[in-house]
Amino acid sequence: MRIDVLGAVRAFHDDGTPVDLGGPRHREVLARLVAAGGRMVPTDTLVEDLWAEPPVRAVGALRTFVAALRRALEPGRPPRTPPRVLVTEGPGYALCLPRDAVDVHRFEDALARARRAPDALAGLDAALAAWRGPAYADVSGSVWAQRERARLEELRLEGVELRARLLLDSGSGAELVAELGAHVSEHPWREPAWGLLARALYRAGRQADALAVLRRARTMLVEQFGLDPGAEIRRLETDILRGAITLQPAPSLWGTGVRLGPRTTVELARTLALAGGDALVHSRRDRLAAVQAAERTGDIALTARVIGAYDVPALWSRADDPEQSRAVVAAAERTLTALGAGGPAELRARLLATVAVESRSADRPAIERRRAGQAAREAEALARGLGDPALLVFALNGVFLQSFARPGLAAARDMVGAEILGLAARHGLADFAVLGHLIRLQSASALGDLDTAAAHAEAAEQLAVSTEASLVPVLTGWFRARVTAARSAEPGGPSAATAAARYRAAEDALAGTAGMPGLHRGLFALALLGLRLLHERPAPTDPALDWGPYRPWTRPLVLLAHNRDEEARTALTMAPEPPPDHMQEALWCLIAHAAARLDERPVAARAATALRPARSEDAGGASGMLTLGPVARYLAKAQACADKV
Repeated sequence: MRIDVLGAVRAFHDDGTPVDLGGPRHREVLARLVAAGGRMVPTDTLVEDLWAEPPVRAVGALRTFVAALRRALEPGRPPRTPPRVLVTEGPGYALCLPRDAVDVHRFEDALARARRAPDALAGLDAALAAWRGPAYADVSGSVWAQRERARLEELRLEGVELRARLLLDSGSGAELVAELGAHVSEHPWREPAWGLLARALYRAGRQADALAVLRRARTMLVEQFGLDPGAEIRRLETDILRGAITLQPAPSLWGTGVRLGPRTTVELARTLALAGGDALVHSRRDRLAAVQAAERTGDIALTARVIGAYDVPALWSRADDPEQSRAVVAAAERTLTALGAGGPAELRARLLATVAVESRSADRPAIERRRAGQAAREAEALARGLGDPALLVFALNGVFLQSFARPGLAAARDMVGAEILGLAARHGLADFAVLGHLIRLQSASALGDLDTAAAHAEAAEQLAVSTEASLVPVLTGWFRARVTAARSAEPGGPSAATAAARYRAAEDALAGTAGMPGLHRGLFALALLGLRLLHERPAPTDPALDWGPYRPWTRPLVLLAHNRDEEARTALTMAPEPPPDHMQEALWCLIAHAAARLDERPVAARAATALRPARSEDAGGASGMLTLGPVARYLAKAQACADKV
């Protein structure tokens, strides 16, 4: 079975023969269920969506449409056997098909993959080619269809622009000029499209035309739309005028055309990493290639410098690419062994700091975490002795990432952030100044000082403009959503729905970036769970929610929300100890909450012991991105359960 809605609604059997879907209402019912993405749509919602003024027998008519669709979609289904495609679920209906059987879902998934991985271009090409016209083209008058059509059109335009950006990054350019020219003519308000057209013209050797396009974009945005051009347009114009290296496709810098040595390669990789986005993806790949090339030379000092040169600020306790991080740590450890204890202090400090930064606490077993913590302390001591501020902030970055050994260490992390910020300000280390502000934002958030955290958010955003740190506004957007969630639990505060919408907007912004994939999965679902707990509501049960790495600790509460207490009890007893990372206080609080609900006293006692040092902190606040409320609230529940006679 295959269903297409990117154009007129249509369906095909497995052998390719078309399905006779019936009349307009039948097609709209099917289309509405497609739009739900596999989730159940209540009967009342379907009736409201199908009729502006539902007739008296609307529910009966809806059941007739569903029955006819079932016969059309599964013509060979034996009598009195349950349907497998259009199923009854609770108070409504759901469409049960694999995502790759529906063109709109294939498109959404291909777009999501291409956002994360530049090598997913072929899939995005195919998904864009599947569009046959406006989505749900023959469902013209329905409000839900208009809304969904507008959403998908926005995603299609993003896909067109993302495809062009990936092609430009890979070395293409000239063949995109005509396509992008037509795109900006049709959608002149889309500022990123103007930048892509300018890049394509520049790649085609037409520098003057590229600058003219940017001038035209500026004029049109100001005169027709009243918009000031963003920093990206201004930066691109400057880059074109000076022929900046960032305008060249990343692979060509060290690809088959120009052979660069490993030290030059890693320095370029570091520059690209600081730019974020797709450049960060390229830089991670090419950094490892440079390290491996340096090792092959047999020059230990060169290898140490190549490994240690990638001093890119790191904020999150889950690695973006755990496998690559392990490979870099292994190379650093080999090089440290080869240098010996008497090796140059500066090289040893950089290698030790690299081990500390790349050994993110959430991704490592206990024995490796202990080694990483020791490496962080050794790197810090060596850097202080050398008096090199740039080396010291790099070492302190490792100290920060190894400061999640147990709950309740927000104040200690704040001291590290304050020293990084002070060093960076005194010595002009702008990239680490951004890191210092973000660490202090997280620490203040964990300690419940939202005003101080907000001040650091604003300072980081201001610095991000000059340092081109594209992820900063994404992270501070999450912080502001976290503030809204906290305020929603206060008298006269914003509604929970407003907080959820802020989280959704922050999630959309995060999903649109290529940097920090170690942060992507599970964050939105955990944020919604925290919001519900703030309002003393059960966990969200939407099956489409991606719990990512947090599933073992959220599952007991999801099962409790389904009234499946015994399964929840089993899931709770099977949940491992939370990893020592940004979310450890939040995950321990989930354990405490579930244990209290299920009267699991030994588990509650274990959670209370873990949470006691963090009693003055906010659950989830260490991330600076979400909140479950005060740790003390969950600690009290766990302790009361554990103390029962």
